[in-house]
Amino acid sequence: MNWKTFFAMLGRDAHVARRNAIQLFMQTFLQPLLFVFIFGKVMVGSGYMPEAYKSLLLPGIIAISMTFTGVWAVAMPLIAEFQWTREIEDRLLAPISVGWIAIEKVIAGMLQALVAGLVVIPLAWLVLGRGVAISMGTPLIFAVIILLVAAFSACGGLALGCSMDQQHIGLMFSLVMTPMIFFGCTYYPWSALKTFPILQKIVLVNPLVYASEGMRATLAPQFAHLPVAAVILALVFFDVLLLVVGLRQFEKKAVT
Repeated sequence: MNWKTFFAMLGRDAHVARRNAIQLFMQTFLQPLLFVFIFGKVMVGSGYMPEAYKSLLLPGIIAISMTFTGVWAVAMPLIAEFQWTREIEDRLLAPISVGWIAIEKVIAGMLQALVAGLVVIPLAWLVLGRGVAISMGTPLIFAVIILLVAAFSACGGLALGCSMDQQHIGLMFSLVMTPMIFFGCTYYPWSALKTFPILQKIVLVNPLVYASEGMRATLAPQFAHLPVAAVILALVFFDVLLLVVGLRQFEKKAVT
């Protein structure tokens, strides 16, 4: 393993992310902040939603921002590099194994997802104003969950980016990302689906459910949420599954 080459590629991806910071901000934060404004500010301020909904909403918005950022940061460059620019060929010639090139992409995506999650907290807080009751009672558990969520988003981006053709980018967001968000317990807790018992069980195959519930458990534990142990186990399972699928697809594309 050539660590110097690995960190050089990681540094290059970080430089590209900094150069495209404004574009990245608009792509990943605009939609979540609009939802925060409409549901947390307008609906609550108009009396259609209770004041406590602000605190319920914020953890889900963090989960969405991290997922969107991680998937976008890994999937879109991979689609471009494999099918448009062919820049991936330069990386494949580097003195490093094919698998580690994919892992470097995942780590770069994780770092961007972590930044997105930490940045959206004060941004959403500013939009929501007073009445947001969130706290970090267990910082260690929060750190574990936010790392697992970042890994899920980046590994998901690797799997999607190596499985989708360029003409299917729109389908990726309309058929994968959109249903994942709306059935990911981001705007409501998992317990709210108890009146739809079949749907409540089906959504458990959605990893965003565990990301949202994990954020809610650590930042707003006053609301109903899935057990933290179940959240951590599920996120580990999805992280490993998506990483294995992503690595397999990456190696398949790299040798063709």
